[in-house]
Amino acid sequence: MNKYLITDPKYYTNDKIKFEEILINILNKQKVDIACFRDKESSNFEELAKVFIKICKKKNIYKILINSDFLLAKKLNANGVHLTSSQFDKIKEAKELGLYVIISCHTFEDIQKAIEYLADAVTFSPIFQTPNKGEAKGIEVLQEAINSFKDINIIALGGIINEEQIEQISKTKAYGIASIRYFI
Repeated sequence: MNKYLITDPKYYTNDKIKFEEILINILNKQKVDIACFRDKESSNFEELAKVFIKICKKKNIYKILINSDFLLAKKLNANGVHLTSSQFDKIKEAKELGLYVIISCHTFEDIQKAIEYLADAVTFSPIFQTPNKGEAKGIEVLQEAINSFKDINIIALGGIINEEQIEQISKTKAYGIASIRYFI
């Protein structure tokens, strides 16, 4: 099962030097297959994204993504983009640039739409309770999604903070788990 790290300035800071130190420490402790630079508040987004990509490449992470900005992902030579649930119309453009595309999904209808738009994978969330993200779907709904949509890789996201939760998710045959807080 793939492990997908997502950054957040709340835990990583927007200071370039500290950001680099924190990211290196985390990647030295954790096995990460996919990583996404996500920052909705810092004014130095592109500068931090460059540091993020450089460190992830050194650590041999096979999929390095930028959140929502597929043009910047291409410009900085990231492997892909993680689009928000309001960016289905951007999947085609991102794919035409040769990017690997993950899109955030919160309903079965979203997953079906992601398949129709030819996304490579989806995050399905929130699986567990997480602040300000609505009602948790739980393992049973995740399993139902995986059973219902075999044509796309489904990554569990939301409230994943410990090994017990990862063990529960691994029994569903999800493509992976994605988290911010688990990796901290």
